[in-house]
Amino acid sequence: MLLTVVIDIVKSLILVIFLLTAFAYLTYGERKVLARFQFRPGPNRVGPFGLLQPLADGIKMALKEEIIPAEADRYVYLLAPLISLVVALLAFGAIPWGPPAHLFGRSIPLQIFNPNVGVLYIFAISSLGVYGLVLGGWSSQNKYSLLGGLRSSAQVISYELAMGLSVAGVLILAGSASLTHIIRAQDHYWFVFPELIGFLIYVITAIAETNRAPFDLPEAEQELVAGYHTEYTGMKFAMFAMAEYINMITVSGLAATLFLGGWHGPWLPPFLWFLIKVGIFLFIFMWLRATLPRLRYDRLMAFGWKVLLPIAVVNTMATAAFVALSR
Repeated sequence: MLLTVVIDIVKSLILVIFLLTAFAYLTYGERKVLARFQFRPGPNRVGPFGLLQPLADGIKMALKEEIIPAEADRYVYLLAPLISLVVALLAFGAIPWGPPAHLFGRSIPLQIFNPNVGVLYIFAISSLGVYGLVLGGWSSQNKYSLLGGLRSSAQVISYELAMGLSVAGVLILAGSASLTHIIRAQDHYWFVFPELIGFLIYVITAIAETNRAPFDLPEAEQELVAGYHTEYTGMKFAMFAMAEYINMITVSGLAATLFLGGWHGPWLPPFLWFLIKVGIFLFIFMWLRATLPRLRYDRLMAFGWKVLLPIAVVNTMATAAFVALSR
């Protein structure tokens, strides 16, 4: 029992360190990718090839003056970025990043925990992240921040419905909501092939759920200055950025798990295959940011309710009918 607890603690520490390191170098990678799209060099001054730029950014954030608006609700204002970051870290805990490892005569699952309803757990936990954005916008006593928080809540409600239905077909095909079982159900073929429509809907809604361009309306610098985090500085601002990038990793890992066979792949080690699939999705996030303009807010909402949701409902019904008739 004690050994199991120690193993879980060690895995949790490794995962937190990995996610925070990945966040740091995702910011570097995104700046380099955007620079290449825009025909400029990007970060290249701090360290070889600019590889120490994340360290410099971290030091800069830590040394910046912490400013709290005089009229802000102090406790909620301080709690909001922490909620976003903690929820982002918790959501990734259920995603398996490889098959069980065998060490010292024990089988160690390469995930923090494996609930029977792993998909539902991730959706439930990740949906709590919006509380950080809404509370951050409300507690700042700034109208632009408040509008950003309200936009975020409306956007999450609109696109989570389509996202949930987009993966319903996968759950029907696998016959389980356990992520490990879903990966094993893809031994012979990946679910992206029979569920291509669901996969495309998931990718679109995942971008909207993480408030990334072209769905970055809660921030919308040209309209809301910076949206929900207008009044945040220093490490509190950095925590919102950490939560955004870790959420990107989570939805990418979930996409790889549900539709692309998780760690399955030939020749290479399973963990490496998982990283490659996640990396492809992360590149798509960056590519879209460099390519597409921001949507108008009414069109964003209409697209979620009038286009994605009906298609997701029809796709789920078609999958259920196919499975029922093929038995």
